Amino acid sequence: MNPQSNLVDTHCHLADPKLRVDLEAILDRARTAGLRMMVAVGAIGSIECDRETVAIAERNADVYAAVGVHPHDAKDCDDERIAQLRDLAQSSRVVAIGESGLDFHYMHSPIEAQETALRRQLELAHEVNRPIVIHCRDAEARLAAIVREVGMPPRGGVIHCFTGDAAAAREFLAIGFYISFSGIVTFKSAATLREAVPVVPAERLLAETDAPYLAPEPYRGKVNEPAFIARTFDVLARLRNCDRDALAARIVANAARIFNLAPA
Repeated sequence: MNPQSNLVDTHCHLADPKLRVDLEAILDRARTAGLRMMVAVGAIGSIECDRETVAIAERNADVYAAVGVHPHDAKDCDDERIAQLRDLAQSSRVVAIGESGLDFHYMHSPIEAQETALRRQLELAHEVNRPIVIHCRDAEARLAAIVREVGMPPRGGVIHCFTGDAAAAREFLAIGFYISFSGIVTFKSAATLREAVPVVPAERLLAETDAPYLAPEPYRGKVNEPAFIARTFDVLARLRNCDRDALAARIVANAARIFNLAPA
């Protein structure tokens, strides 16, 4: 690990086949790039993704896990799936429920199923005393309404891979969310998103890769991996007109607070 670096990736999908096939090398590159902690998120497809994600976290002291049902798969969020997530959350390596949320852009699950799954995972986060990790696409107002109705889990919540504007950021902040920026903030087409970066208070700011998706510039088109988070930190520091190392230390502290992490 580079002793001069102090980075965290708060959202990556290490159980995804694109990363799992070369996972040890990917983790080595992340550590060499200065990552102290990674939050690996399951939630994609079947419960086996969550189980493998927890297993990865249990094998690596600097990796933690989040388990949940993605809104794309919300139609599968039945009683059995919630019970399976509850069981997985008994592991001390599971630090969040998610990614849950709403995606009214792709609509891979009906709206009613997405909203029901979101409510059930908010309730589960309350029950197991974990923060909720939220995916939101073209559904900001409805998401905010449901969270207000059910209540934010006591441990709080994260809007992962935030893609909205400054007004949306302010709305989510008012509810109590942390806001996490991905490599999208480095894209030339993301001017509106970049305007939202200074809106987020330093104590509520997070950063992520969403690997293997959304590789930042200049890696666009490649399989994303946690080591690439450094580029996103550079851009966030420039947009906030602050020292990059100080910003990184703040984001690591924020991640440790919301996810109750112990740096490896």
